Amino acid sequence: MKFNIIITKTKLVEEFPEHWTPEDYRSLLTAFEFDDAAGVADDELREMLFLAMSDLEPDESARIVLDHRLGDTLNEGQIDQISHEMLQDKISEEYADISLHHALFDINQLLYKGYNGTFPNAKASVIEFEMKPLKGEKSKVDKATVLRAFAENISDRSVVKRLFEDQLQSNDAFAEAEDILWNLEALGNDQYRLTTSEYWLDKSDLLTGEFEGSVEIDD
Repeated sequence: MKFNIIITKTKLVEEFPEHWTPEDYRSLLTAFEFDDAAGVADDELREMLFLAMSDLEPDESARIVLDHRLGDTLNEGQIDQISHEMLQDKISEEYADISLHHALFDINQLLYKGYNGTFPNAKASVIEFEMKPLKGEKSKVDKATVLRAFAENISDRSVVKRLFEDQLQSNDAFAEAEDILWNLEALGNDQYRLTTSEYWLDKSDLLTGEFEGSVEIDD
């Protein structure tokens, strides 16, 4: 199946503030032993959290935030190791388990903002595009389909092309696509928005702004 694809907008962002709720902030303030977190106004929670962080060393704060967001996934030893490594490395790009990259990005960037750049600064790509099937065909557009349709227009130097070329070219299961693309939103009328790490895909990885992509679709 062939698609005509037009890139309509690309941008890099440093964080997704909406990924942290007032409940998250209050829970974190409690973990930082802040008194009366329930009494803090919603619009003051983030600033109060940053003040609470300032009383601790960066790696100590990292452990608390990691435990809050990933405590059900990572064990104590893993959290301790990551809390130190993320002070030197972009752990949201380098961690072996790519299913955690999105959460690690949110954690890293909260700490980056809270400690005024002590942690490395990671970025995410937001790409809006039109992906219209040729000949009026209709098909479900999922993350694997998007990556495979984009593949012909992705530079061979890109990380996603170098690590997953076989999956991009085949019609076999491509489970990693779910973690490479953090979010894929249908905007209507063949318009879509994807978010991913700059590590996986950004504007410089795209060869042209309009192209055709072919994908084998199982009936």
